[in-house]
Amino acid sequence: MTYEAEKVVPYSSEENKGAQVERMFDSIAENYDTLNRTMSMGIDISWRKKGLSMLKKQNPQTILDIATGTGDLAIQAFDILLPQSILGIDISEGMMEVGRKKVEKAGLSDKISFEKQDCMALEIPDNSFDAAMVAFGIRNFEDLDKGLREILRVLKPGGQLMILELTKPNSFPLKQGYWLYTRLFIPTIGRLISKDKTAYSYLPKSIQAFIQGKDMVNTLLKNGFKEASYKTYTMGVCTMYLASK
Repeated sequence: MTYEAEKVVPYSSEENKGAQVERMFDSIAENYDTLNRTMSMGIDISWRKKGLSMLKKQNPQTILDIATGTGDLAIQAFDILLPQSILGIDISEGMMEVGRKKVEKAGLSDKISFEKQDCMALEIPDNSFDAAMVAFGIRNFEDLDKGLREILRVLKPGGQLMILELTKPNSFPLKQGYWLYTRLFIPTIGRLISKDKTAYSYLPKSIQAFIQGKDMVNTLLKNGFKEASYKTYTMGVCTMYLASK
């Protein structure tokens, strides 16, 4: 199945979506954390904390952080869950290089490692991880079904997947305010701070196109996950999905 979000790409280019997303994140890696904090007003930290708390009961010791970016979720996960190890994977070396420096500064280089991997074809054995997580990256997947099946494959039986993703509020007046925020504020701030003017026009388009709520839950179930559920934060601006193998 082809999803609408899979057709949304950063550039007018013949490259596939994965290659374009890699190029985009490499170009904004240096300023990504500053932009992220500015545009989310720091609320993303509390979203991550709430999402990670959902994994506490399972006490996962080995965690895969997909689309790890600059490693924020991995670092926060170590503080909250205290696992033996976390592997952060991403297609952008530029983003992970920033993440490696942050992890080294935090003294966690022996606990958190990074590898360049494409989540459409993971070079990881079956049944390797107690938990997997994706924060604000799943809408960038080139093939959502294939990516979810790969995550399922590398999870151990009983392992959990936690996803955080930006979503569209549906109630008035937040729906209208969010439209203005994503269509005007985000692209404007992105153009001022980032060298890549296209990247922050892609962001709101990808949020708008991505499935959410019950549709995403059904997609998780369709791809083999069990007990899938979702919870919204900040009046629907962010949604957390939880599913098991």
